[in-house]
Amino acid sequence: MAEAKERTGKKRVMVAIEEHECSHYALEWTLLNLKPTISSPLLLITVQPFSPFTYVAAASYSSPPQELIQSMQEHQKQAALTLLEMAKEICAKHGVDVETIMEMGEPKEVICQVAEQQNVELLVMGSHGRGAVERFFLGSVSNYCVQHAKCSVLVVKQDSGKKN
Repeated sequence: MAEAKERTGKKRVMVAIEEHECSHYALEWTLLNLKPTISSPLLLITVQPFSPFTYVAAASYSSPPQELIQSMQEHQKQAALTLLEMAKEICAKHGVDVETIMEMGEPKEVICQVAEQQNVELLVMGSHGRGAVERFFLGSVSNYCVQHAKCSVLVVKQDSGKKN
């Protein structure tokens, strides 16, 4: 595989997708600017965090109804599948083959783990454009990945004047 990579100069690339428009912008940016350097297939990952509603339900009941938890998990799964389908359509318009990955867990940790497991050479993520105070309180998935991923990480920042 390393020999084929040397001949083609193409890299294994993974794009993290989420519901925020910054990830759609990062995907489009990747397809427009990096397409010739991407080995096929492009990996698309979405990580669904454990729903905060599960915690609300758990706090409301001494023993939350299993049907409620299953219903919320199914809703999350369907939302993730819809998100990946939209991303696949964008890639198809650019003539790029994709492989999708859907996981549950803490996004920042799961993205880094999957990037390592899949031998990703470049992880592409969108930036929410949060300020220092927001990042302090809310955290930053992209910042975590820049610090902890074992591959290169490209954070695509959307120009505030050019919203898609």
